[in-house]
Amino acid sequence: MDLTTKYLGKKLKNPLVLSAAPISSDIDKIKRLEDLGISAVVMYSLFEEQINHEINEMAYYLEQGTDSFAESLSYFPEPEEFTNLHAEEYLEQIRKIKASVEIPVIGSLNGVSTGGWMKYAKNMEEAGADALELNVYYIATDPEMTSEKVEKLYLENLKAVKNAVKIPVAMKLSPYFSAFANMATQLDQAGADGLVLFNRFYQPDIDLKELEVVPNLQFSTQQEMRLPLRWIAILYGRVKAGLAATTGIHTAEDIVKMIMVGADVTMIASVLLQNGIATVKELLDGLNKWMEENEYSSIEQMKGSMSYKAISNPAAYERANYIKMLQSFR
Repeated sequence: MDLTTKYLGKKLKNPLVLSAAPISSDIDKIKRLEDLGISAVVMYSLFEEQINHEINEMAYYLEQGTDSFAESLSYFPEPEEFTNLHAEEYLEQIRKIKASVEIPVIGSLNGVSTGGWMKYAKNMEEAGADALELNVYYIATDPEMTSEKVEKLYLENLKAVKNAVKIPVAMKLSPYFSAFANMATQLDQAGADGLVLFNRFYQPDIDLKELEVVPNLQFSTQQEMRLPLRWIAILYGRVKAGLAATTGIHTAEDIVKMIMVGADVTMIASVLLQNGIATVKELLDGLNKWMEENEYSSIEQMKGSMSYKAISNPAAYERANYIKMLQSFR
């Protein structure tokens, strides 16, 4: 069975990739994941706020809701709480992981501005990162901020990083764009080597006893995979950038579905944090079994077979399916 796929210019042994998560802070776990079959690792994010320590800058970005990022575990954190590793130690972690494993290591930058922190993209490249994942999640709370300005912010960040490095750069996106297909196309044309769909938005909660805004961390569920599934199906064959599916992937069948709509890789984190890293082998065994039972010999044979451009009724990914679903309750 040929499970190989290609993502960000790298030939991977299978489509299963570790998403940005605290797991990558433990080198022994990364080595174990490689032994179990994981094909690449995305590092936990280095946040812009970790680099820009000035109080005024930090207060500004926190007010913009920057704790909404997928890897963040607290709301309104103190400076020393951002991570166990500071920026320089993050780079050293990349070096150590690269020296310990043979699979590709993808650095992760998480921020909103195009300031001096962009130099860390180059630093990650020099530390040995095989590619970068740029996670720009901006909460437009200013009523004067237009959608055009928000899109420009993403494009400027991408271009700044692309100008700084020679390694491939993927954009990890939220689904909250008024015309997502157009935004994806703009990023593709601006040079994005990959699009990672989607970043999870951790909504804050209210502690009614203490009257405080508090974190409400919940792992992803399988139902959440339907959003990236739909958009990868729509984008497949329309953009040159590689497509990575993330959020809600918990079973071998989930992996199959994502590949069939056009994903090059499927990224996992929650299922490993919940069930242990040995789940990687179970997922790959299940993928092999499903392909054998359904007479597929390779990932490439499956890829895109259920995408928007491949199925006889592409409207199923549009409004027609919405109407059909509602009428099914009669």
